[in-house]
Amino acid sequence: MSRLRPLTRITWPRRPLLYAKCRYVTSKSPHTTAPPFQQSLPPGWEDEAPSLSDFTELPHKDFGKNQLMETNEEFKRSLRGILRQFPPITYAFAYGSGVFPQTDATASRVTHSPHPNPPEAILKWQKGGGKVIDFVLATRFSQHFHSLNLREHRDHYSFVGSMGSAVVSHVQEGYGAGVYFNPYITVNGIMIKYAVVNMQTLQRDLLDWDTLYLAGRLHKPVKILFEEPNIRVANQRNLLSAIRCSLLLLPETFTEKELYSTITGLSYQGDPRMTYGSEHPKKISNIVTHQIKNFRLLYHDLIMSLPNTTYLDSAAINKSGWMEDTNQDLKLKQDMNPERRSNIVRRLPKSFREKVYFLYQRKFGIPGREYQEMLEASKDEDAKGGLKKPVGSAFDRRIAAEKDLPEMVTKAINQTVYWPSAVQGIKGIVTAGPLRAWQYLKEKREKGKMKS
Repeated sequence: MSRLRPLTRITWPRRPLLYAKCRYVTSKSPHTTAPPFQQSLPPGWEDEAPSLSDFTELPHKDFGKNQLMETNEEFKRSLRGILRQFPPITYAFAYGSGVFPQTDATASRVTHSPHPNPPEAILKWQKGGGKVIDFVLATRFSQHFHSLNLREHRDHYSFVGSMGSAVVSHVQEGYGAGVYFNPYITVNGIMIKYAVVNMQTLQRDLLDWDTLYLAGRLHKPVKILFEEPNIRVANQRNLLSAIRCSLLLLPETFTEKELYSTITGLSYQGDPRMTYGSEHPKKISNIVTHQIKNFRLLYHDLIMSLPNTTYLDSAAINKSGWMEDTNQDLKLKQDMNPERRSNIVRRLPKSFREKVYFLYQRKFGIPGREYQEMLEASKDEDAKGGLKKPVGSAFDRRIAAEKDLPEMVTKAINQTVYWPSAVQGIKGIVTAGPLRAWQYLKEKREKGKMKS
């Protein structure tokens, strides 16, 4: 597993004249029809490696706000109230069908709620309160978190907790994707499942795609509850990487839903839960169909920032309220020129890109020494620890011209996802305990048997 790249303290320069010349005018204008994408994506931001101490050091005050999905205030307060029952957390988000629906409102109503005593805000938001709420809690010092959490919530842990926080932390970080799950936990009358992860593990996966276990969850709309500026920057890179990787899998023309389905499906490729029927067979389709507005909010500005991708119907995105129109499925086009696509290959996350390179090394029969020299030349970091501007090399251009590129990228995804997910699933039996693990597996199998 690759190590987290060193970060150099950099403060981005302000560009006031650039922001005054944005493609879209301010929201006070009667002609406004779309958010100002250039305000949150100043040129060159990807080619810096900042270490930020607070949000004022972001490249722009609106940078990364596309990640902040809206919910009603009462629901958000309920979620934050849950997190206040835990030791200090640096970054946290809630995700899954308990936060954003994956079925029609009428279908989501249930006769039995998993929540023993939920507040009204949860019942209203979930239209019946029928879904466990999933959380990811990121902390800078996992062992310290578990030590405090074991003291306050020993019942959250299986028998592993009796071995102490050092063992719990080792199990978390030493196996699978570096995540420790505690499922079927009741907090404030609400049934939750929460995962604990170290901040460096989260940041590394967002930047390099070591496992796609955490990066993949953030490819979809989530409710971020506690923020950290370096993670906001890392996740913005992660979202752009998801678009670029998906473009390599898609044809020249495609629709919004095809793009968002491809992005959503990245982290499910090779996941044993999908292979062995432990997930709803239409999970990806349901996520995209019922969250199309949030996907647009998350990705539209990023799509517009890419030089090789355009909407075919530019007039449609200039209409007021187009993001709320769930019936339209706009078409897009990408530039299939190998030169353009070689830059996409070069900008893939480090660990993932190396898997793609290795597949083509074997296909082309490149000698080991020559291949190692190519890898050294393609490093993201410069001699001073900053990031180099990624430009497609001759090897990248050769890869981009290959007709089997989508198949090779798919293989690299499977290689990235399968083993960490499989180990994480086995680890879950230990960390959850036999009874909770059986309950979780049973529910997943029931979802897998559903036909719609």
